[in-house]
Amino acid sequence: MPTGVTQADATTGKTKQGQQLDIKINDELRSFVDPLTDIEYAALERSLQAEGCRDALVLWRDTLIDGHNRYEICTKHNIPFRTVHNNNFASLEDVMLWMIDNHLARRSVSDFQRGVLALRKKELVAARMAEQPPQEEGDKNAPADETSPPWNTREDVARAARVSSNTISQIERIQKAATPQLREAVRTGAISINAAANVAQLPEEQQIAAVAGGRKELQQAARQVREQKMATRPKKEKVELDPEDELAALRKEVASLKDRMATLLTDNQRLKQRLANAGLDDE
Repeated sequence: MPTGVTQADATTGKTKQGQQLDIKINDELRSFVDPLTDIEYAALERSLQAEGCRDALVLWRDTLIDGHNRYEICTKHNIPFRTVHNNNFASLEDVMLWMIDNHLARRSVSDFQRGVLALRKKELVAARMAEQPPQEEGDKNAPADETSPPWNTREDVARAARVSSNTISQIERIQKAATPQLREAVRTGAISINAAANVAQLPEEQQIAAVAGGRKELQQAARQVREQKMATRPKKEKVELDPEDELAALRKEVASLKDRMATLLTDNQRLKQRLANAGLDDE
């Protein structure tokens, strides 16, 4: 445990100096925080070593709920840090929802990460609602729904993640069918969400081989999937027009051609006149 740790009591607002804290890491909560890339981790490490840990870590009881990467680096280099308690949560599920909302609000979180978080929140909210007893219509004593938006449509999830509904569909496909290697590739930006959703339709061994081949191999695999889907799509049937509609369409086309012909004749006469004026008329 780093020396010089201080603890802020959220109840009294006072800071206790020099208290050794027994901070616990909950692996399930830790999974809500995407690991930093090597470059991001190195940048955070340099910042903490140079400037110290300016932002307090957040605890629920004795469990860390915000600041996992900072805690790891501060512990590694014996950098002092502060903590604050947020004990307003009634359950671990409440903490999870808070952590998701906290990460969704951050600008540094990618579209893919926000989509994954929003989908996880949808699962948590759905499970919570399923556990609640059915409420009678008009029951004034029924507890208010604190999980706005309702989270029962893909549009709700997309709005929370600040992406399109189509992107959420693609992220769902990646989560269900992609190998861990492919999910890591899209998380780190080696492949786009759209391309990864296509590659995820391939057998696992082909996904793994594409990731191992690097960015170009992934793009080629995604292109092949798109081309295969285009080739298997049924051709659009020719729409049969009503005879009167077809005659009207033909007349319109003839009128358009006549207008075009008149324009060409006018242009031709204009060019001849210019040639004559220049003394180059060959007649």
